[in-house]
Amino acid sequence: MATRTKTDVSLISHLMRRAGFGATGDELEEMSSRSYRDLVEGLVHFERSPELEEDVLSRFYPQLWANKDNPDVWNGRWFFRMINTKRPLEEKMTLFWHHVFATGWTKSEHTPTMVDHIQMLRANCLTDFSSLLVGLSMDPAMIYWLDNCENHGGAINENYGRELLELFSMGIGNYTEHDIKAAARAFTGWTFKQPMPLYPFGHYDSRFEYHPRDHDDGVKTFLGQTGRFNGEDIIKIIVRQEATARFVSRHLYNFFVADEPQVPSWSVTPPQDPAAVEALAKSFLDSNGDMRVVIQDLFNSDFFKQARFRKVKSPADFIAGTLKLAGAFRQVEPGLTALEPASVAMGQKLMDPPSVEGWHTGKEWIDGGTLTERVNFAVGEVGNMARPGVRLIANQIRGDGSPLPPADCVRKALELAGQLTVSDVTHQSLLDFAQTEGDLTFGSPEEAAKSERRIVRLLQLIVASREYQFM
Repeated sequence: MATRTKTDVSLISHLMRRAGFGATGDELEEMSSRSYRDLVEGLVHFERSPELEEDVLSRFYPQLWANKDNPDVWNGRWFFRMINTKRPLEEKMTLFWHHVFATGWTKSEHTPTMVDHIQMLRANCLTDFSSLLVGLSMDPAMIYWLDNCENHGGAINENYGRELLELFSMGIGNYTEHDIKAAARAFTGWTFKQPMPLYPFGHYDSRFEYHPRDHDDGVKTFLGQTGRFNGEDIIKIIVRQEATARFVSRHLYNFFVADEPQVPSWSVTPPQDPAAVEALAKSFLDSNGDMRVVIQDLFNSDFFKQARFRKVKSPADFIAGTLKLAGAFRQVEPGLTALEPASVAMGQKLMDPPSVEGWHTGKEWIDGGTLTERVNFAVGEVGNMARPGVRLIANQIRGDGSPLPPADCVRKALELAGQLTVSDVTHQSLLDFAQTEGDLTFGSPEEAAKSERRIVRLLQLIVASREYQFM
């Protein structure tokens, strides 16, 4: 009987960094017995995997169920999901759409609508693009964020119509001011039920409402088509446009493949890999915007497989990936609310992007202050031998307890830190450190403890390296 060839572990590690938030050495070893295409199939059909049981969080964090009035704990809950979910792509796609459809807490200061907004993105993250845009257009957080509650049949507000075209679907240069006005008219009457005031009982939910008497039912011409269009009609026209396919595909490339220039420059700066963007756009158009099909094609493409360590980790990726590596929060424990301020210090506050444009990505994640925050966070997490992930890595490097040459220790540590590829300079620095006290030995409890401390310090140097900032 033929033996199945194992899938390249470094390729699987690359896939899991991009489609999720990394994987442990044991997880990578288990996944290597499956074909790459089978792994991708499982990721995009995440509904086949069990949902995360998170009710137990309320025992430690009762604020989660107390009118949803604390964004810190809800973002801590999101990090808990990123670390522990059996459906990693579900959370990664939710994060992707949160960046593309940037909607923030700061304007409303109303946590329930933001929590529901993220859940709406999660529920629609791999559906067809039309359904996603309809869900977005009916979302109270977005309606308030871009003033569609002020968009009336007798007095239109163009804010949502403009951003729907400019930042959420087509990109600058592919529509006219007349198209913006037509879109705004089509979305008149799309509003929400005003929630009860905050005081004295806390936050209450809102919900979408459609007011037909406030809707402009007149004839509209939009992107060359004419009719008595409502919002759904506008969205159907948008999704059929080649410009939409290319714009969404470039977002996907930027998020999952390699860092692109910032979005405002896309109308004048071509993609770094036009063929890749065109391939994704074709998949989008052929499937009528079925995001599950497009993402599956992306992960199976050669341009994705070859794009290792070509993206700077976002703070969310950095924090969730480091915690997963260290084995932190694999069970419910105190400290989840500290993750939001850590992320904010690195430049990303979830549920509260800086503007409708979203976050600037790539190298703009990094400056002297944010890099210091990143390094301190990662060094602190992997320096804690009580963390089960750190303990596991130390045990795996130790192996059968035979003396371990420094070069082997460095090689194993880089593999277990995520199949990390480093420059010759970084590798030599790690080797110089590992060689300072010769071979690692584990003959006595004292020798083993000393060698394990050396392993932990080596891991700290690895997560402090330039290369660890990339994914």
